[in-house]
Amino acid sequence: MLIGVPKEIKNNEFRVGLTPSSAQELIERGHSVMIETNAGHGVGFDDDDYINIGAQITSDAAKIFKTADMIVKVKEPQPHECHLLKKDQILFTYLHLAPDPIQTDLLVKSGCVAIAYETVTDNFGGLPLLSPMSEVAGRMAIQAGAHCLEKTQGGSGMLLGGIPGVPAARVVILGGGVVGTNSIRMAIGMEANVTVIDKSIKRLRELDFQFGSQLNTVFATMHNIEFYVSKSDLVIGAVLVPGAAAPKLVTRQMLKNMKRGSVLVDVSIDQGGCFETSRPTTHDKPTFIEEGIVHYCVANMPGGCARTATIGLNNATLPYIINLAEKGYKKALLSDRHLLNGLNVMHGKITYRAVADALNKENNYVAAEVLLGAA
Repeated sequence: MLIGVPKEIKNNEFRVGLTPSSAQELIERGHSVMIETNAGHGVGFDDDDYINIGAQITSDAAKIFKTADMIVKVKEPQPHECHLLKKDQILFTYLHLAPDPIQTDLLVKSGCVAIAYETVTDNFGGLPLLSPMSEVAGRMAIQAGAHCLEKTQGGSGMLLGGIPGVPAARVVILGGGVVGTNSIRMAIGMEANVTVIDKSIKRLRELDFQFGSQLNTVFATMHNIEFYVSKSDLVIGAVLVPGAAAPKLVTRQMLKNMKRGSVLVDVSIDQGGCFETSRPTTHDKPTFIEEGIVHYCVANMPGGCARTATIGLNNATLPYIINLAEKGYKKALLSDRHLLNGLNVMHGKITYRAVADALNKENNYVAAEVLLGAA
């Protein structure tokens, strides 16, 4: 199989779909790899690194889309990239379709086989291809939030951990999953006053056992969210409903009860955001202010630590890429129910129920097993 890796073109996105190490693994198994010029340059992987392990280099992104059997990316294809996709071509990347009707329509129109990293599952009920980026984003959320609290960034001027005689900042984390857990770890490490709010008593119990008295655990009700958010200096939105739009847990009215200069970091922004006032931002212009509250809503947050994120992502995705390359998409999907859960669009149909529901496209939904059986 010919695997193509175009250069990422989203704002300040330096990650790359395949590292030289991953490309070499595929080449040694008899596959071909075509990389766009400078696709890995931003994270320290130069064209010579790929050439030396036998990959092809091209400056023509359109050639990659035209000739590759499988396109491996990091971020969702931009509109003009979607137009280059073709029927039966495998697209393996993050998609986040629930808040993105334009991309969804273009993928449907292309006839490609679009498999989303973020909805692939595992035997433990986890999301193994989302977890590495959630780990990066969770840790970055605290350092981004701490920076935004600085007065020059529009914040209240609070130091997250305080100093002797001055109280630490109050950090509230909405969601105790992978993002939330990593945010907790960083916030506690910076000596903040940390509260996590989650709807699962089981998960709260696990977090209490892990972090002990350093963490305040609260059951998620709208009353509790409103109470703790109003008293917070920094709120991390770490809520995930796999494949679906994130619920809006913090309303504009709640912001009016917060202290001026407090900060919201919406890690859920890829799925539409969990704050009513959120809108996607970029690394070039990461923040905006609503109701006196600083919002950090960068849609590709892990791209800020692109080298760590790239290597971590490749560690997780490579086995699935090998499986798809060795077996072809139909056999690979039918033989692995967890990879099958990653199938979002195929042959002009939406195959992931939560996406169809979020976009009101139930009429274009077909169960993945049914569509594959007819393919």
